[in-house]
Amino acid sequence: MKRILLPASGAVLATGLLAAGLAGTAQAASDVASDPMAKNAAVAQSIAQYWAESNGAALRAATQSNIWDNKDVAKLKSTGGYSADTKPGVVAPIGEEKKTATKSQNVNMPKTIGKVFFVNSKGERKWCSATSIQSKYRNLVSTAGHCVYDTAGNSDVMSKWVFVPGYYQGKAPWGIYVGKQAFTHYDFDVYEDFDRDYAFVTVYNGLSFSSTKGGVKQVNKAEFDAFNGEKDVKLEKITKDEYDAGVSKYGPEGPYTTKTSKGAVNNVGHDYPKPGKDDTYSLQLTGVEVTEYDYKKAPDATDATKNGEKCPSWCVINLATGEKGQSAKEFAISEAEYKELVAKKAKGEFLGFVEAKNGGWYKTQYWVKQWVKIDADSTDYFKIVGYFIKTPDAFGFKDAGRLGDAVGGQGFAYNQPTGKYVRVFGYPAAAHPDGHKNFTGITPKWCYGKTTAKTVGSAAKKIEEHIALKCSMTEGADGGPWLLKYSNTKRLGYVNGVTSTFNDQDGNDRVDYISSPYFDGETATVYKAAANVWSGKIAG
Repeated sequence: MKRILLPASGAVLATGLLAAGLAGTAQAASDVASDPMAKNAAVAQSIAQYWAESNGAALRAATQSNIWDNKDVAKLKSTGGYSADTKPGVVAPIGEEKKTATKSQNVNMPKTIGKVFFVNSKGERKWCSATSIQSKYRNLVSTAGHCVYDTAGNSDVMSKWVFVPGYYQGKAPWGIYVGKQAFTHYDFDVYEDFDRDYAFVTVYNGLSFSSTKGGVKQVNKAEFDAFNGEKDVKLEKITKDEYDAGVSKYGPEGPYTTKTSKGAVNNVGHDYPKPGKDDTYSLQLTGVEVTEYDYKKAPDATDATKNGEKCPSWCVINLATGEKGQSAKEFAISEAEYKELVAKKAKGEFLGFVEAKNGGWYKTQYWVKQWVKIDADSTDYFKIVGYFIKTPDAFGFKDAGRLGDAVGGQGFAYNQPTGKYVRVFGYPAAAHPDGHKNFTGITPKWCYGKTTAKTVGSAAKKIEEHIALKCSMTEGADGGPWLLKYSNTKRLGYVNGVTSTFNDQDGNDRVDYISSPYFDGETATVYKAAANVWSGKIAG
């Protein structure tokens, strides 16, 4: 992965609250790894629209993050454990910078929590838990590192990453916040060390949406021809005699048409000789779509009847329409086609490259030669019943403001001793190892108790310095905040951990403990780097 390593001095300046709150952290800036996410406003808008369109259909289709399986749910160990590397420190929540926390007996869910949604390297829509956290520009999200970096696919940041505070069944009450830049510890980013399984993500200003659902409308031939979006002709099959009679009566522009049905098409798996003059079939040079990697490995095109070469511009890429295409060339496309290809790519149905940039939409596809054998064609006859167009959903983007202004932000604490009470929030959804399913993931849940200095028995995850809490929440809650000194009246506290692992301490195949990486001075260095970075807005 390409990483941007912050220099030891000069790149990040802590001012005011952040400088005071993080005094005493002296870790090297090389502990910090950072990756860009949505690179510009056009890309960010397309990501937000991907999740929001069709009344949040993609949001509702997502399932909880699934990097853990039953063999990972093991007993905690009391050996090893964390060690504080500097003096304890805190950064106050938004709105509490100069106030003293008060106690309350009420239990209220914080307004700052929500879900992060993303598409992993397999094209699956997934989510984790997260919270808004204090930062200079009120634009920061705290979650688990494995909810930002795709450790399973050993790739860069998750694609289409967004945070939705207060999420509920496809609704985004305070808007959708698209990730701009992800910060994590270098050891997690490079070595997948789960002792550093935390991440801080700067987000653009939120986007709120208004949309008018599309419909199907019947139009005349001229309107149909002029329309550039999705459209369809409704046909009724007739006999050749009926067709001939209709053409005689109405002329060639009348409501009748023909369709040529291609004869039997057989893919030719190997090199094939060109047909002779007495052969009863023909060979058609077609294109088979491949990835950019396979295209670059393919030999250049020749005049030979040979499969697997790079496809020249006269390759037929659609036998039904006779459309021809040229490989490895960028083409401008419509917004409607862009959205369609983005959806197909997420499901692995599109192998090319699609991008929104400079206010437009573009695609690049890659084809190699495939000769196919085609038997004689046949003709069918139809009467045109009507012309129809599909009016697309009309989206209106509106700036929802900064995340911290909309929902507030939790404080930050590090180098704290164990044995302190924390309240942990998240959206658990997965079943326990025995198959019992206690949670739905629809609404947030919480656990409360004292932290313990236990570690997780996982050599593969390189875990030696986690802290633990007795809690039965399952996967889906990962990334959720561990809040120290939580005030139930103000719904604010200090993020002192994020849910990372799920554990079965008593061996009954039920999760009964969760764990978090220990937040130390190196965590504070990563946090400080993220908390001082501006992101900006993406809509007027």
